[in-house]
Amino acid sequence: MGVSGSGKSTVGAALAQRLRVPFADADDLHPAANIAKMSAGHPLDDDDRRPWLTTVGEWLAAHPDGGVMSCSALKVAYRDRLRELCPDVVMVHLAGTRDVIARRQASRPGHFMPASLLDSQFATLEALTDDERGFAVDVDQSVDAIVEAVATGLSHPEEIR
Repeated sequence: MGVSGSGKSTVGAALAQRLRVPFADADDLHPAANIAKMSAGHPLDDDDRRPWLTTVGEWLAAHPDGGVMSCSALKVAYRDRLRELCPDVVMVHLAGTRDVIARRQASRPGHFMPASLLDSQFATLEALTDDERGFAVDVDQSVDAIVEAVATGLSHPEEIR
């Protein structure tokens, strides 16, 4: 989970390959209307996200032996919806400062999420709470280092809150 540009897709794909589990990008599960709205520079609202989160949660639930899904899941309520459908999900927050994320976004031209929406993403972001299963990883490092940190964190389930 994390804001646009935090590396969810890149890290998620690399992590899934390392763990030898399926990978999906929640961006690919957005209905066309959501993509059109974001491409026009308008942030999604909760009504836009509700059916999309259901689709994401159903994908997670369909992979009980493991899977990696890159998904913004910025609000606790969104993560609650995913947990309703897949109670064992572990959230990994790919966290970084606005400057780090803006720099990452600038290196990926053509993505449907314009950089102008970065501030709205940070305004919406709610950090993991103490009662959510998951942990944060700093994205201001190489993809390999991030994947290593996530894999290490996942290998110690007793330490995941």
